[in-house]
Amino acid sequence: MRKYSKYKFEEEELLRNNPDPNYVGAYRRMKRIKAFYVHLVIYVLVNVLIIAINWSENATEGQAFWRWQTFATALYWGVGLVGHGLSVFNSNFLFGKNWEQRKIEQLMKNQGEKKWE
Repeated sequence: MRKYSKYKFEEEELLRNNPDPNYVGAYRRMKRIKAFYVHLVIYVLVNVLIIAINWSENATEGQAFWRWQTFATALYWGVGLVGHGLSVFNSNFLFGKNWEQRKIEQLMKNQGEKKWE
């Protein structure tokens, strides 16, 4: 039994109603950009809340606010957010366009050169 995916259903509806492949590609890109912005908003809200809670607790207890535990979540999550942003807005960052196809062709060429007869 196939797992239900809301986005797969939406893409199938798009293909049925609008067979233009450029539109479908733009729709997929829009969904990825939207997901990044949602991720960014959640990151900001959660980390502001965490830092505000740490500030209020440390202010009443007289402890140091500027410590590693206060900003660790924001730092590690921020690294993940930067990776997400690079994958959305700069998809050619690591592998480039058509990397898979070029790699397959290179491996096939290397395999053809190494004949074990």
